[in-house]
Amino acid sequence: MSLRERLVEHIRENGPMTVAEFMAACLYDPEDGYYATRPQIGGASADFLTAPEASQMFGELIGLWCAHEWDAFGKPAFNFIEIGPGRGVLMQDMLRATRGIPGFGENSNIVLVETSAPLRDEQAERVPDAEWTVRLDDAPPGPSLIVANEFLDCLPVRQFVRGEEGWHEKLVGADEVGALIFGLSAPIGAEETEDEIGAVREIAPALEAVVYELERRLHEAPGRALFIDYGYVRPEGADTLQALKNHKKVDVLDAPGEADLTAHVDFGRLATLAENAGLAVHGPIAQGQFLRTLGLEVRADALAQANPQHSERLRREVHRLTHVEQMGALFKVICISSPNLPAPAGF
Repeated sequence: MSLRERLVEHIRENGPMTVAEFMAACLYDPEDGYYATRPQIGGASADFLTAPEASQMFGELIGLWCAHEWDAFGKPAFNFIEIGPGRGVLMQDMLRATRGIPGFGENSNIVLVETSAPLRDEQAERVPDAEWTVRLDDAPPGPSLIVANEFLDCLPVRQFVRGEEGWHEKLVGADEVGALIFGLSAPIGAEETEDEIGAVREIAPALEAVVYELERRLHEAPGRALFIDYGYVRPEGADTLQALKNHKKVDVLDAPGEADLTAHVDFGRLATLAENAGLAVHGPIAQGQFLRTLGLEVRADALAQANPQHSERLRREVHRLTHVEQMGALFKVICISSPNLPAPAGF
């Protein structure tokens, strides 16, 4: 049976499922989920292109940022952790950029947090010295530098729609011929709200679990976690769930397991959860601002002077990473740190 057929059978036996349940099945089903069957995530031949795949300068700057923060910790032995490392391109670029920094490589224990077996195989080709875990909690204890690029947008979200009688949860059901369809639950609350009729609110339940894992680790030993993703600081009442296939948006329900499903990250909620856990929060700020502060344009100019034949490509890469109509504004950067550390670079 295909994933679609199994989902329809589950719905007919158990009733409609939440959007979060549907999203989790489409992405993480061990047989037919998106991440179990597509090792080319983030590359030119994939359904979408990530910043590390768009330009090696992205990973180089993030790597140098990590080296700067390691120096601020006092240069200890540490865990160099990436959550959701895709094909391993970001970690590969970070390691290359920091290769000449005395002591950084010798003191780093590289840990990749990954659930997908095909992606682990892809990562091993680029980062052969890494160790792998399924959860951040399973990484060794001690000082840590954690990087996660386009990880939080893959956390399944529940969706709630404002109706005339209050809030309804958006559900996924099936019609008589076996097509997947959206529907709404009975009203689940009629509290006063400024949201207009039709407004959508999204909650990623797993975001609390992510912060819980950070709380334990960053209170036990010094560390920072850098999250880069697309999202918002305040909910705007919009439905941000989307499906991408062949670099184009497709219907969310059309091809379970064959398209990448994501939703915008609620950075405001992430910051609040981290602050409530006693952690230091810097940002969120726009990706364009962060990369410019780290010296992206200076780096691109230096590369262009050394390699004039690549100057136009470098210009396009800077534009893609920083322009407000590309990745520069929608993508945000937030740093969550152990308390009582110096302010991180770039913020």
